[in-house]
Amino acid sequence: MSGLAARIRAIPTWQITLGVALLGLGFLIAAQLASEGPRTRYTTQERVPLVATALDLQAEQEGLKDRILALRASIGDLEATGQGGAAVTTDLGDQLQRARVASGLVAMTGPGLVIQLSDSTAPVPPDGIEREYLVSGQDVLTVVEELWLAGAEGIAVNGERITAATAIVDIGGSVLVNSAYVAAPYQVSAIGPPDMLDRLTRSAGFVDFIRGRVEMFGIGVGQSVSDGVDVPAYAGSVNLRYGRPAPSPTPDTGRGSPVPTESP
Repeated sequence: MSGLAARIRAIPTWQITLGVALLGLGFLIAAQLASEGPRTRYTTQERVPLVATALDLQAEQEGLKDRILALRASIGDLEATGQGGAAVTTDLGDQLQRARVASGLVAMTGPGLVIQLSDSTAPVPPDGIEREYLVSGQDVLTVVEELWLAGAEGIAVNGERITAATAIVDIGGSVLVNSAYVAAPYQVSAIGPPDMLDRLTRSAGFVDFIRGRVEMFGIGVGQSVSDGVDVPAYAGSVNLRYGRPAPSPTPDTGRGSPVPTESP
């Protein structure tokens, strides 16, 4: 025992200090390595689901981008379709407006002329017939028909719009136009081309009217050309009791004759 103690005392102090230091350093290194193992395993275990989640989010983001692009394309298609629909709607509106004008349902103004028919001021001879010296419904109807032939686009008689269903007939001492009784003088207003008066005066039917009614019985006929003739809209009913749309034409069968249509 005394020999062992003598050996320990014989070891230099610096060697003992160095040994203790190395022992402590080894313990610290061992402890560090022991703690790195669980930390590495924990980090590795946590990183796998995080990466998977990131990949899933990235894939979802790409899908949303594709969806956005698809929706933008759909919006573009809908806008294009809407523009086409707007064009079709505008075209249909124009057709409807033209149909209303042609039917007399829209008031019109424009260049044209006014023909005034007045009763004769000539004395009726003893053997004459008094009504022949008065403007009749047939006189008004003749002037209206001649104006249509001269290119009139709209006509009114004493403010009554003439339509395809208008009747002009004598009722007692007045003339019935549509459902209104009008009396002389009769003003027939017409809107049409600038040369409508020339066309009218060159018409054989109008010339015969002048000879038969003006020259023989003294019926007054005056005319006035204007750039601002007003023709009011038709204010009556447009319901038809007997008319109906005609069936659409049936295409040719290719055998030289059309397919017969159903009779009304």
